[in-house]
Amino acid sequence: MSITFKKRQKEMKRQEKQRAKAERREQKKFAKRAAKEAQSAPTTPSSDTEQQPQSDDEQQVPPE
Repeated sequence: MSITFKKRQKEMKRQEKQRAKAERREQKKFAKRAAKEAQSAPTTPSSDTEQQPQSDDEQQVPPE
């Protein structure tokens, strides 16, 4: 085997490790975000279903 072939193989292995590491990082980020959303979702009260009548002075403009 020549040195060039070994260098190419080494570089390919390095790139593969780098891709795998980036993929793991993205999976961790997604899992962390999903866990955070799952944790906060049940604890927040549902204000959309429990609307109380408001007087004309207290009417709010819905956000756009």
